[in-house]
Amino acid sequence: MPTKTPYPEEKFTAGGGGLGGHDVRRIEALEEHWVELPDGRMRYLKVGSGPALILIHGLLGYAFSWRFTMPALAPYATVYAIDNLGAGFSAAGKGMDCSVCATAERVLQFADAIGVQQFDVLGTSHGGGVAIMTAAISRQGRESRVRRLILVAPVNPWSPHGRQLAPFIGSALGSMLFQNTVARWRFFDYVWLSRMFGDSAKIPPDSLDGYRMPVLENNALLYGSRVVKSWTADIAALEKALSQIRDYPTLLMWGTKDRAVDFRSAEPLRRNFSNVRLVKFEGVGHLPYEEAPAEFNSALVSFLSGDQV
Repeated sequence: MPTKTPYPEEKFTAGGGGLGGHDVRRIEALEEHWVELPDGRMRYLKVGSGPALILIHGLLGYAFSWRFTMPALAPYATVYAIDNLGAGFSAAGKGMDCSVCATAERVLQFADAIGVQQFDVLGTSHGGGVAIMTAAISRQGRESRVRRLILVAPVNPWSPHGRQLAPFIGSALGSMLFQNTVARWRFFDYVWLSRMFGDSAKIPPDSLDGYRMPVLENNALLYGSRVVKSWTADIAALEKALSQIRDYPTLLMWGTKDRAVDFRSAEPLRRNFSNVRLVKFEGVGHLPYEEAPAEFNSALVSFLSGDQV
């Protein structure tokens, strides 16, 4: 892997207009870095100053997913947007364990590698599950390393979406079909992406090319097919983990037209926590940070600046 990529996030911090109500011309440029972990070489982007905040993308995402979020957060936090090993432009070892527990352990390894002891964590979709597990694992030490949780439509035991499809894609037959259709045919790019939005007219113009880039350059869809192999076991592990982190200050964020993780699962998940706020985005789909960035950033900054629950 190269030491620097022509990363697609760069143009959103280099100058120009505002994102989510923030003027990116006043915000320092993103820094692209790489760090060696036991299972591979992780790419991450860094911006801002303040308490550490680690951003964890979803199943088919990478740091690019946060291109409208990072400039808004920069005045309030030192933001680290990772590409999970095997996703985005991060390199992964062959046969790497992609379970939610192993992925969470790598988040903690990442924090160790960059010298961060305590941090807030923001995870979306499958990355939300990784954030939950990261908090639970860190709780096993004398002092939890995770300060606060921000969960954006996280995978959870109460959402029926994906319970049949994910294990099928993880099977030998399903993986073969996936790799020979969705992974190859550009037509499917728009199909799956449009299902992530409540209003497909709000898909940012750079999204298709941005999400396709690591597929072409790093075979990133292979990461997704590895993740779903342990989907059923991961959901069971998350159910156990949730019981261990009830007292974490938590922000839940959800689009009411989410077709990937059922919005109706937000309420039972909310009841799991004792110190929580649920923010819903009416008519928005699975990616509120892309479909409604101004509203998303406003709620997120409010939480991080102390006006949380």
